[in-house]
Amino acid sequence: MTDGTDTETDRAAADAADPDRIDVDAVLERAGFDAETNVLTRRQAEVLALRERGMRQRDIADRLGTSRANVSNVEASARENVTRATETIAFAEAVGSPVRVNVPAGTDLFDVPTMVYDACDDADVKVNHTAPELMTHISEAADSAVEGRAVHEQLLVGVTDDGEVRVRRSGE
Repeated sequence: MTDGTDTETDRAAADAADPDRIDVDAVLERAGFDAETNVLTRRQAEVLALRERGMRQRDIADRLGTSRANVSNVEASARENVTRATETIAFAEAVGSPVRVNVPAGTDLFDVPTMVYDACDDADVKVNHTAPELMTHISEAADSAVEGRAVHEQLLVGVTDDGEVRVRRSGE
């Protein structure tokens, strides 16, 4: 901090060096946490903020006056809520996309760009990816549903009006 400013990187480094100095209220405020609109409870947000800054569950438990097991449960619930919220967003984006392509299990990943490009041509939507980029994006977004060139689970590939590609496992 040579110029007197306190950047997020500087704060994170200082927090990691001395976890007791973490001001959870300030962290949540900087992140824009609002308990009224967030899917996380205040306690879940606190635990995630502290864990993401390197604090051990045992130390968080001491700080919050609870057990390590309780902190573990709160963290697990928070991460599950984040996963569900992420899945909900992916679902809403896929369903709301003007182009939706169902990719059946057993499809060769190399065939997927043609399927997507053909559907986009029909809807007069331009995809923002070359074929290799599209295959990489789909493979990464689908996680274990795609291994190598093989699609193992049915996928829903949505393309937004602005050409962004959204991928979700449609069997979930």
